[in-house]
Amino acid sequence: MTSPHMETLDALQRLIEVVAKLRSPEDGCPWDLAQTPETLIPYVLEEAYEVVDAIRQGEPEAIADELGDLLLQVVLQARIASEAKQFDLATVADQISEKLIRRHPHVFGDVTVTSVTEVHQNWEQIKAAEEVEKSQTQTLSPRLRRYGRSLPPITAALKISQKAASVGFEWENVEGVWEKFQEELREFRQAIDEESQARQQEELGDLLFTIVNLARWYGLDPDAALQGTNQRFVERFSQVEALSEGRSLTDYTSQELEIFWQQAKAKLVK
Repeated sequence: MTSPHMETLDALQRLIEVVAKLRSPEDGCPWDLAQTPETLIPYVLEEAYEVVDAIRQGEPEAIADELGDLLLQVVLQARIASEAKQFDLATVADQISEKLIRRHPHVFGDVTVTSVTEVHQNWEQIKAAEEVEKSQTQTLSPRLRRYGRSLPPITAALKISQKAASVGFEWENVEGVWEKFQEELREFRQAIDEESQARQQEELGDLLFTIVNLARWYGLDPDAALQGTNQRFVERFSQVEALSEGRSLTDYTSQELEIFWQQAKAKLVK
């Protein structure tokens, strides 16, 4: 009888062969053959976000489906790299295995931990040591620069501020953050009134970065907060459309739409 482990390996091998066929110069798919690592970037991002959405919805079938789409992007990227003689899927798997073993000395080594907090601290220390070894420098800015390039903006802002705070670049108390927020708000309003759009954009960024720092000080997740607001807005807007009884929303005054909005909010209060 085939073990679950072998079934998994067989399924992965089948996917590898399917992707190889799609990339075959003789009889593959023209679309797949035209792809490069760069052209696939939007799909990597899209599939990752769709995995997150499926997880949040708590639908196992959707999660499995979206994870498959994301796995395809991993296998396809590795296939393209292999064709260019850069690396292959085995390299990807081996490197992540080695990284997991290296960063879990309490599982694969002789380190003893007593809490999740200690596990996290060890993980961060090992990561920091790896970065120093790679860059031959103890400065933090290269890591912060990478976060800014590779992560969604709100996530990057949180990560950058966390790392900067970890080396002492931090306000003495949360009141300092509130003062910074008020300062940035004033500067943003001034830019809106008096300055160019480029300056307005810069000041908006500064204001948003400060809001992320406020969230960090209060132990809140700004990305999850905005995600929740987006979902609530869509749900309420759907109720507003239902209250409009099929008429275009442009047929209503702003006061009438506000009444619909308040009714929608009241109906969806949990």
